[in-house]
Amino acid sequence: MALLHRPQGTSVRPVSRETPTPWTGLAIAAGGALTAWCVHRLVPAVPMLTASVLLGIAVAHLPGLRTFVRAAARPGLSLAGRRLMRMGIVLLGLGLGLDQVLRLGWATVAMVIGVVAATFLGTLWLGRRLGLPGDQPLLIATGYSICGASAIGAVSEVSGSDEEDVAASVALVTLCGTLAIGVLPLLQGPLGLSDPAFGRWVGAGVHDVGQVVATAQTAGPAALGEAVLVKLMRVALLAPLVAAVAFSVRGRRRGVRTASGRRPAPVPLFVLGFLAAAALRATGVLPDVALEWARTAQEALLAAALFGLGSAVHLPTLARTGGRAAALGLGAWVVVAGVSYAGVMLTI
Repeated sequence: MALLHRPQGTSVRPVSRETPTPWTGLAIAAGGALTAWCVHRLVPAVPMLTASVLLGIAVAHLPGLRTFVRAAARPGLSLAGRRLMRMGIVLLGLGLGLDQVLRLGWATVAMVIGVVAATFLGTLWLGRRLGLPGDQPLLIATGYSICGASAIGAVSEVSGSDEEDVAASVALVTLCGTLAIGVLPLLQGPLGLSDPAFGRWVGAGVHDVGQVVATAQTAGPAALGEAVLVKLMRVALLAPLVAAVAFSVRGRRRGVRTASGRRPAPVPLFVLGFLAAAALRATGVLPDVALEWARTAQEALLAAALFGLGSAVHLPTLARTGGRAAALGLGAWVVVAGVSYAGVMLTI
């Protein structure tokens, strides 16, 4: 048998296989965010973040693009869904006017805490009873009770949730929040709500900040102002909720380390960043122009992140739990709308 001769001092080089880089996916996510901004400018009733999720879902299912999105672009899109989401959540703290929130009074603070607790626990219980897979009950409960897709992204970071569970939860919460824009204004008259009371109801019961603005503005500036303040109060509860989930996960996985060999932090850094940004906003040292730039950057980062999450939605997989997910979405919607309405009526 003849042996192949290899000169001394040489080595066999392994066949290189190109691995996808994240830059392609990040560029697509940025393009998706820009397109979502254009959609919002053309149709102001469609919030930018809602458009981002829907565009991500659409791109992931277009015949000419879906293979590319699920292969070469996947690393960058997944990175956008994680890292850009964290950065956007930190900047979200700069929009949290704690002084304005506290001006609403302790009765309203107690009402909002009660609404968040009832919605979170009720949705979590119902989702588990319906047998939704993975972390979907936890993520959907978080989205309904706090601030939609942003809250889902924050909790998924500490719970280690599967990307498909995150994407499916974002899709459901976004859909239900979008429906609220058309349904809730029709109920103001039959429920006998004044404009300020309607604004508080919207702020306490609608998920995403953009959806709150789109819904409340139909009743005028008084409703919009109340809605935004109550909504900011719900956003303020994001940090304690994420911290509670982090402690729960840490307790269940005691001794488990991350891929870097370190134990997971009891409170994630982006949550501390969120609190630090809120504290900085409360000092009043930041000029209005800086806050406006921060708000623009926050929307851009969250839009790119939600586009990345939307691109992970696989509709055939989602359809297999579609009936149960729809039942959970409807049930949670009834819970948050009913509890928030009762809370508003008790505090006006």
